[in-house]
Amino acid sequence: MEQKKNTSHRKQLSNSRLRDSGSKLIFGNDELCSQFLRNYMDIPLLKNIRAEDIEDVTERYIPMFTEERNSDTVKRIKIAENSTFYFISLIEHKTKVDYNVSMQLLRYMVCIWEDYEREMERKRKGISRTKDFRYPPILPIVYYEGSGTWTAPCNIKDRIFFEEAFEPFTPQFFYKLVQLNAYSIEELVGKNDELSLLMLINRLQNSSQFKELDLPENYLKDLSENSTDELLDIIARVTASMLRRLDLSENEVTKFTEQVKERNMAELFENFVNDIDMSSLSKIALERGKAKAERKGREIGLEEGRKAGLQEGHKAGLSEGESIGLARASRLTKILIEQNRMEDLKRFAEDAAYRENLFREFGI
Repeated sequence: MEQKKNTSHRKQLSNSRLRDSGSKLIFGNDELCSQFLRNYMDIPLLKNIRAEDIEDVTERYIPMFTEERNSDTVKRIKIAENSTFYFISLIEHKTKVDYNVSMQLLRYMVCIWEDYEREMERKRKGISRTKDFRYPPILPIVYYEGSGTWTAPCNIKDRIFFEEAFEPFTPQFFYKLVQLNAYSIEELVGKNDELSLLMLINRLQNSSQFKELDLPENYLKDLSENSTDELLDIIARVTASMLRRLDLSENEVTKFTEQVKERNMAELFENFVNDIDMSSLSKIALERGKAKAERKGREIGLEEGRKAGLQEGHKAGLSEGESIGLARASRLTKILIEQNRMEDLKRFAEDAAYRENLFREFGI
């Protein structure tokens, strides 16, 4: 057990963005990983997998990983006495479809098989060239958390020119796609495990979705009372990440994550909208919009000043530009808040082209 803890610690040091990855937290935990294999793979051979059957061997393949792939994990799963089953999972927080993921997985699989061959050769030289030598099976998995539909092909042959003419000579394999938004709330709640709650939390993109979640009280109560402290800590950390996406302050984030650790998750979900109303999010978005408008106003003013070519003209242009920019932004911000278009308000502050579209939409 102590060796396992030390390995976990070294993995954290090896991966500079571990704390930013909710999926890394989830699949780095053996119990959650066993829930994933049992309840979400639909493979009879995995129905009885336990946490103690799982060994994380990700560190062994760290040289394969880059910062862009920092959430990948490799598990060695024991499914029978004197036998191992390798499961490789690509579980980065993907919000966009990656069309080359099949090639990436193929590289991983070949690397794992080559490593296995070397390991067996060290034990008995020449064994890989014998008739009965076999490589361990690998289950490649893509865990997709994006809001859109995954449209990349799941068979690598679809990435090869003239795949039909050269089909007998082209490697073929499918990866298992787990698409988060393909599960309904009812399906996830029906799993009645900690992973289902984490998947529900990762689905949330705004406070309205949180409000509409309406999870059964017994479901949250059961998870609060029966989850281990380690799993509650993971739920709290993933919840904190979600709350920060909703622009809550650190004080508010701390308040709610403490309720998770204190086994009050039912109260957390019930009181979320009452305690953190839309005015809190609106205020944040309004401040961002004003700051953006001020910068835009200064740009307009400087341009006007340069055109005039005079210091006095520059000052006048700056002042006028700031007034125009602030007035337009304030008016648009007020309209968006009144219409509860919070996502538009966030994009307004960050996307110049989208901001101009909104100005045209409302004739400002």
